[in-house]
Amino acid sequence: MHIIHANGADIPALGLGTWQLTGSTCTEIVREAIRIGYRHIDTAAAYGNEAEVGKGIRDSGVARDELFVTTKIWHDSLDAEGVVNSIEQSLERLDCGPVDLLLIHWPSAIVPLEETLAAMQHVQESGCTRHIGVSNFPSDLLERAVALTDGGLVANQIEYHPYIDQTKPLEAARAHGMATTAYSPIGRGTVLSDPAIVEIAEALGRTPSQVTLRWLVQQDRVAAIPRTSKVERLKENLDIFDFELSHEQMDRIFALARPDGRMVNVSWAPAWD
Repeated sequence: MHIIHANGADIPALGLGTWQLTGSTCTEIVREAIRIGYRHIDTAAAYGNEAEVGKGIRDSGVARDELFVTTKIWHDSLDAEGVVNSIEQSLERLDCGPVDLLLIHWPSAIVPLEETLAAMQHVQESGCTRHIGVSNFPSDLLERAVALTDGGLVANQIEYHPYIDQTKPLEAARAHGMATTAYSPIGRGTVLSDPAIVEIAEALGRTPSQVTLRWLVQQDRVAAIPRTSKVERLKENLDIFDFELSHEQMDRIFALARPDGRMVNVSWAPAWD
């Protein structure tokens, strides 16, 4: 497993996303993912599944210190008191000790970023999380966040797949030694039937999903957290570290980005790059 070193954090480049996974299915997928080699698990308070994720972690039989666990604080809990309450509740639900990374799930248009990040640093210093970061931050907001934390952020989690150009936030993260974690890395499945990706996959004897995930992790300091509800898909998504894409293949996939490629654009979203 490739490890991304980002401002003191060691982040496995391929993780398991758990958005929309619930109940026993969530626990089973997390448990089996860890058993076959996943070491990076991503959840969030807003997903409503932290208890199930935590049970999957405990049931896996793998030592907690071998895993990198991320959770997030929802945008309605970003005042100082809300940050403390949110992480304490997350830790209670997960029941597997401090998390490795705590993220601001979405930036707030109401609570000053200074207040939120001060609270994030406080819960880090108190031992609730080993590292802190952000999610859904465009480049200008990321620059502000970095300035407010003296370079203490380790990741920005953003929508990233072949249909969206994320050059600006990627460059901003790299400039400050941060990782970028790609959510919806296969574009909610839409990229898997793209002729260019299918052709590359056939040439390499790989699946379109493997080619897309390989394209992401082959970039500098980019991690991917595909989500699946099928145990049989777990191994397919993980098996991307024994081949490489050529420069031509990488560029061909980069060229798929389009103006309407964004798939997650909620009403509380910031002004994107």
